Order: sequence, then structure tokens, then C-alpha cells
Amino acid sequence: MSFATHDDLRRLLCALGGVIRDGVLAGRRGMDAVSLSAVADYAGGDTIYAVDKFSEEAILTWFGKNWPAQWPVQVVMEGIEHDLCFPEGKDVSETHWKCLLDPIDGTRGLMYDKRSAWALGGIAPQKGGETRLSDIVAAAMTEIPVTKQWRADQLSATVGGPLVTEAVDVRGRSSSPICLAPSAASDFSHGFASLVKFFPEGRTLTAQIEERLWDELVGLNSSPSPTVFDDQYISTGGQFYEVISGRDRMIGDLRPMIFRVLDMESSLVCHPYDSCAALVLQKSGAVYEHPLGGFPDAPLDTTSGVAWIAYANEGLASLARPALQKILRQFLS
Repeated sequence: MSFATHDDLRRLLCALGGVIRDGVLAGRRGMDAVSLSAVADYAGGDTIYAVDKFSEEAILTWFGKNWPAQWPVQVVMEGIEHDLCFPEGKDVSETHWKCLLDPIDGTRGLMYDKRSAWALGGIAPQKGGETRLSDIVAAAMTEIPVTKQWRADQLSATVGGPLVTEAVDVRGRSSSPICLAPSAASDFSHGFASLVKFFPEGRTLTAQIEERLWDELVGLNSSPSPTVFDDQYISTGGQFYEVISGRDRMIGDLRPMIFRVLDMESSLVCHPYDSCAALVLQKSGAVYEHPLGGFPDAPLDTTSGVAWIAYANEGLASLARPALQKILRQFLS
């Protein structure tokens, strides 16, 4: 497939992200946190809340009306457990593309109006069950803002093109380019860097690993005041954004590894749909890899676990990688 086709796919994912964003903003109007946080269902190891339902109908309608018939596509997303193909009536075997979506990544923060969520999308040539995250050729992440926020950012990329970033004024839908860049810091002192520990499960072991890491890298007793800061943004897309925008120097999600050691594999982890926009993170210049090295690959499904770590730049990666991998082998082997 040509670069032009990849860019067309990127634009389609951006358009879909805008529809999801606008649908959620309209749907939640007049609703309080109690209503938005009502449990609607369970799927793919995650809880589906009332706010999640705003996006589903909008997605199906958009694909039915807007997806080019010459590019038959299979859509895989949380909450849809059956084969879903467009144009309608196509069999999976007839599709050319496989599109992985997380319509609202960061539901928990959004439904309590605490922090933006993100609509995430990635698309790859169809290889059936062999299609993997490493096959994605275009990706987009679209911010779904809290009620007091007028600006919503959208970031997108293709394998052969640059990172595209813009800010959308959700009051009138005007947009303008923005400049985002990961931190150029050479160490972790006086910056934000953390490992995921959103929920009680596995938090103790994760914190022990993290404490050992910072003791090796910065020395926990070397200063009367902490020099590494922790920020738990309950959204993989949101975490990617924090690295891309220069706010965080390192973020890592070890949950599949942690839960495996603790025999808690049914617990909620990062899934492929959470990390389907990793191409955007990579195009920003940040380093994205498996905590033990290599690309954090997985099938384009709703159940596999994905362990990953992102560093703002290669200098930080080179500084932290040897220490982290040594500590992980000590704790998780």
C-alpha cells in the first residue's frame, strides 16, 4: 500500500476520533458522575460504564456512512465481541484492513470529570489472527476533554509520515496546529517518571520495583526533598500524551508481568486496544519498548496483555534501561 493510502487512513481515523469526542461530549451533557459511572457491562476483562456507551452507536453509524467501500475493514474494539466488518455484509476473509479501537481510554477519570480521556485507533493490513500491533501503519489519538476544558488535542501518524498534531476548540470546532515534543532532559531529577499502579492489585510489588529503580538512579537518601515525581493518569493514551508533550520523562506499565508472578492474570492490564496508538508516541521521538527489550507486540485483539515502557529520549532510556531490566529479573524471575 502506498504512503498516500496510509495518510488517507490516518485522516479517516482522525475523523472518527472527532465523531467519538463530539458524541461523548453531547451524550454526557446534563448527567452527573453517579449516572455516568453506572456499570453497564463487562467485556475483555474491563468494566463498561454508562459513559462508554455514548461512543458505540456513533462508531457504527460513522463506519456505515463514511468508510470507503474499496477498503473493506474489520473493526475490533472493546465491548464488541462478534465479527464487525464494513461495508456491512462483508466477511472477515474479504477485508483488506483491520482497525483496532479504544473508543474511550480513560473512562474512570472522565466520568468523574477529573481528567481527559482519549479515543484511540490504529489500523493494519489484514492478516487475520496473525495481525499484530507491529503491523499498524496509521494511528490517531483524540482527546475527550473534561467539561471545563475548551481545547482538545488530536495527534496522528503513519509509518511513512511525520507526527501530526493539532488543537481543536470544541466550542466551535475550529482547529490549529500545535507543537509538542518529549523532554530533552538528561536525567530524572526534578521530573515526573513512574510505573503504573492505578489499582490496589499488584501495587506493592510494583512500588518495590520502582523504589529500587530510583534508589539506583537518583539515590533515595541523596536529597532532603524528593526529586522524582509520580503522576497516575488512568489512561494509556493519556500517558502517551504526557510523554509526547514533555511532561513525563518515563512511564511504564508492568501489569502483565506483575500479575503473572502474583498469579493474577485475570486482573485488568493494558490491552492491545489501549496501546494501538503507540505509533504516534514513536513518531514523537520518544522511545517505546518492552520493559525487557524489543517491541511490545501483541495480536490486534481485546484480551492480550501488553507490558511496555516509554522514555522521553534515548539518553534517558540508556540511563534507566540496564538498571530496570536487572531489577525486573531479580523481582520477576
